[in-house]
Amino acid sequence: MKIPKKIIIGLTGKIACGKGVTKQYILSKYGDRAADYRFSTILRDILKRLNVETGRENLQKVSLALRTEFGDDLLAKAIAKDIEEDKHEIVVIDGIRRLNDIKYLRKIHGFILIRIVAEEKLRFMRVVFRNENAGDNEKTFDDFLNDEKAEAEAEIPRVMAKAEMEIYNEDTMVELEKNIDKVLAKIRTDYNYPI
Repeated sequence: MKIPKKIIIGLTGKIACGKGVTKQYILSKYGDRAADYRFSTILRDILKRLNVETGRENLQKVSLALRTEFGDDLLAKAIAKDIEEDKHEIVVIDGIRRLNDIKYLRKIHGFILIRIVAEEKLRFMRVVFRNENAGDNEKTFDDFLNDEKAEAEAEIPRVMAKAEMEIYNEDTMVELEKNIDKVLAKIRTDYNYPI
């Protein structure tokens, strides 16, 4: 097997499964060797520039508008191009939600899709606690379940089914870190890549 120039770790999973925490752990472990990307960064930048609240609903609206007007694969193409040009040895992509997202990333040698799994009540509690998007701390469990039915979340289970590896995140941070380290060790072995 040809050794890739860099490893691109794509993270997918349902709302609040631990994608961001996993990304941060990998970034802290590899320091200057690693870079990160997030599909929603482009959307957040647009909303901030327009002085529009960056809540989940607005992120979904701007995503749908851009993809409707310019094609479903607009964000995937932009991220894939950025990653191909990135000079870091390890790239972590957080928030892969659509099959089109992986279509272009799979063309880059060294791309690995990892699904992160956590039970829905635990994920709901994380959403409320972290309050990442406006109004998250006021959500009910029914609100959370409705968020998971939104257009932007609907394809995630199909994307998760395409993952090569899996990380469970239903325990402590220490256990999550152990699970991440196991996956990184498998990448090191399977790809003969020094991470």
